[in-house]
Amino acid sequence: MIRGRFDGATLRWPDDPLLAGDSPFALVEEKVQGEPVAVFRERVRSMRQLVAESRRFGEREAFVFDERRMSFEAHARSVASVAAALRERFGIARGDRVALAGSNSAEWIVAFSAITCLGGVVAALNAWWTAAELEYGIALAVPALVLADRKRAARLASSRLGAPLVVLEDALPGWERHAPGARLPEVEVAEDDPAVILFTSGTTGRPKGSVNTHRNLFILATCTAHAGASAALRAGPGPGAPRAEPCSLSTLPLFHVSGLHGGLVHTLALGTRSVWPGGRFDEENVFRLTERERITTWSFVPTQLWRVLEHPAFERYDLSSVAFAGGGGAAWAPELTRLLQAKLPNAAAAMSFGWGQTECAGMGTVNAAPFAHADPESVGVPRPGVEVQVRDAEGALLPEGEEGELHLRGACVMQGYWADAEANRKTLLPGRWLRTGDFGCIRGGRVYLSGRRGDLILRGGENIYPIEIEHRLVEHPAIADAAVYGVPHRVLGQEVEAVVQLRAGAQLGADALRAWVGQTLAPFKVPAHVRFHAGPLPRNATGKVLKHVLRGEAENSFVED
Repeated sequence: MIRGRFDGATLRWPDDPLLAGDSPFALVEEKVQGEPVAVFRERVRSMRQLVAESRRFGEREAFVFDERRMSFEAHARSVASVAAALRERFGIARGDRVALAGSNSAEWIVAFSAITCLGGVVAALNAWWTAAELEYGIALAVPALVLADRKRAARLASSRLGAPLVVLEDALPGWERHAPGARLPEVEVAEDDPAVILFTSGTTGRPKGSVNTHRNLFILATCTAHAGASAALRAGPGPGAPRAEPCSLSTLPLFHVSGLHGGLVHTLALGTRSVWPGGRFDEENVFRLTERERITTWSFVPTQLWRVLEHPAFERYDLSSVAFAGGGGAAWAPELTRLLQAKLPNAAAAMSFGWGQTECAGMGTVNAAPFAHADPESVGVPRPGVEVQVRDAEGALLPEGEEGELHLRGACVMQGYWADAEANRKTLLPGRWLRTGDFGCIRGGRVYLSGRRGDLILRGGENIYPIEIEHRLVEHPAIADAAVYGVPHRVLGQEVEAVVQLRAGAQLGADALRAWVGQTLAPFKVPAHVRFHAGPLPRNATGKVLKHVLRGEAENSFVED
């Protein structure tokens, strides 16, 4: 079992020879945003450097879309030409914002790379937003240019944007031919210059724009490479089983930290192939692509993995190439892990999940197999270079085993929220500690997550975290999905309400549901109110349940792509 180093206050990655000496993964201390933190000594320092170095992979396939297959060299050539077009036609330069609104596409990838190679800042707008929400993001970022695919451009057709609106599919082909043979921009870009504004999910209130720097973009890929080297060391010498060419299925949106850092940047940094399905998430398309492209890596949010593993067509396809399955955000429900082991044992043997946020570039902790099987309730240990503390409501450090709010520090922490000094004051604390808003504890050198501060249910003096009730509910064979939250009660303050989606043809009454929960959880955690929901629960583009919609506090404004 991997256990982090805990000094009574701060938890860090365990002692590791790969992080010291002459290792390519050696950590050194440097000042980042004015504070000394651990950084990888050997690292990529800008998107321009990343694109330039990716050319070493030549004509190997990098990005695969339904209509296009793009090699690493072709990507770099397109980026150089599009950057020249953006500079010459719109004057895009270091520090300029460019709003980018669209579903996953080759055009989005090339545009993002070109803008950031110029030193520009991409405002990555949520493609599921309505026109009003898109307008809000544009007004916040104040871009010099708005690039949108046809669907998003149509939503913005009658909007006053204060900047030119250009349709991606119409413009990019010409821009890619604008300057054949152009060199990548020669622009001085600092590691801690802004690269992208990623918007928080906005499940409660207005989204905030988290500014991720060039430094932030690359840390996750370096940690992935370190994890591979660590796994190889643990496996020891020997030929091992033959491995297929690494190839990932990229289903998460590019406007989200997982799709951007874990998809686009991973591909360029590690030289692996990535396949990007078009349109809405479709299980049979996942199967078809996995079989055709010999996909080796699935990275899904839990709801997607549930849907894939339980789909009736699962057995009809050759999915034997899948050697890894993973995800982030929180610990998986134990039942999901058991299902993965039963359906895809090879992938389960190399699975991992973890905890992270947009505000820390998707970094935080990781729980990887075989330790994820032995301790599935934990989100693991801090990533290399990341420090984690638990504090009470007044900010005092809590000892091992006591539950409080998780705080995180490292080179992965965002520069701040765009144009939101008040939110920065509340979230970025002295020493550049990130107040995450997540609750949990440190126990036995590992992190255990309870839930979000806003999800906490206060019932008669008892703290109740919905996640453990939700995990229990989805273990029931009749339940396909569940969400739990608090509802007002005159005496107790709040009571527990569960909203449940049953499987097709299944029957289950509220009393039977309560009895099921009560078998393993304390009586005060048993839902006092149960609602059965017809159809899938409302979720945003990254799979989070819209609990404020279920509570009737708002309508679901997301427009599923």
